[in-house]
Amino acid sequence: MNNLESIARKITGILFAQQSLASAGFIAAATLNSIVGKELSQNPSWAGVPTAVYLLAGAFSAFMWGYVFDAIGRRGGLVSGLSAGVAGSGVTFYAIAIHSFPVFLGGMVLMGVANSAVQLGRFAAAEVNRPEHRGRAISNVVIGGTVGSVIGPFVAGPAGGVVGSWGIDELAGAYLVSLILFAVAAVVVFVGLRPDPREIGKEVAEKFPETVTGSGAVRSVLEILRQPAALVAVISMVLGQMVMVLVMVITSLHMRDHQHELTDISAVIASHTFGMYAFSIISGRLADRWGRGPVILTGSATLIVACIAATISPDVLPLSVALFLLGLGWNFCFVGGSTLLADQLSPLERSRTQGFNDLLVGLASALGSLESGIIFASLGYNMMAYVSAAFALVPFTVVLIWMRKK
Repeated sequence: MNNLESIARKITGILFAQQSLASAGFIAAATLNSIVGKELSQNPSWAGVPTAVYLLAGAFSAFMWGYVFDAIGRRGGLVSGLSAGVAGSGVTFYAIAIHSFPVFLGGMVLMGVANSAVQLGRFAAAEVNRPEHRGRAISNVVIGGTVGSVIGPFVAGPAGGVVGSWGIDELAGAYLVSLILFAVAAVVVFVGLRPDPREIGKEVAEKFPETVTGSGAVRSVLEILRQPAALVAVISMVLGQMVMVLVMVITSLHMRDHQHELTDISAVIASHTFGMYAFSIISGRLADRWGRGPVILTGSATLIVACIAATISPDVLPLSVALFLLGLGWNFCFVGGSTLLADQLSPLERSRTQGFNDLLVGLASALGSLESGIIFASLGYNMMAYVSAAFALVPFTVVLIWMRKK
């Protein structure tokens, strides 16, 4: 078992590196997507379209990636996904250079497809670790997003200056950075992710057969979701994601309406991404120590508090605290839910079921993004936050009932 544990640590480390590099690439681009959308479309109302296209492409490709990961392995799946990211970044860079909005949207489709593959890396870390270490393994991968949230915006600015010197719009610099980071991540995975996590996961499952639920036959996704624990896991991730996106997406516009400078808005969003990723190492260990349910319950409660806190004041400090708590609550729901779902699956069920889960999470992201603008425009920011708090009550209640019935 010591050899398996050594391999698991190596695989988790490679997946952390991949997550750090890929997150930096995605975040570098995400900081400018709405600005590029407005510039290329020449229509402010289309500014959010690139992000919506990105989210929907990721959502609808997630289920496909589940089958791909089963067919060609986790290493092959991740390299394929990162390659799509390289292609997408190249297309968006070219689109900005020729000032084409449709071509830019095509690049965003490829980047969304890439992101859905990258996100499945957390489950690869879970399957190679023994059950009591799965939460920690998932958190060790997710925390790579913290590195990405620092690297991405930091290098996007200088890259803009470089491409500007080539006579290309400086907005294209961020997408050049994304291309390079995705390419490096693909090389890291191709070289370092050996043996394939799929094969190690089978060995771990054989040594811990009591952790695999069911009779041994490969179940359909619907059969798996009939299990209360699997359903609770999916609900916690889907609604946790929706609540987070509902509040986060519209907060920058809310601050803009209150005459905040771009630096203030960036500071609030930075506090949010810090809350999303920086405490992953803690949430994973708590999921292993306390159990999956209490961590999800804590995350749901934190989301409710965050939504209510967001209505207190439009000033920088209160919103920074509220958005930090929003990110932290999402993290607990995401890590706790991912770990709980991984517990319910046999090796042959993992990628397909986890891909379906990420399809639902991606659709929740897109729906939350669209809902936030509609609710904000018709009812205002505070009402939008209260609606989000009501959504967060659902996983809180479901987990509480499930824990009492166990």
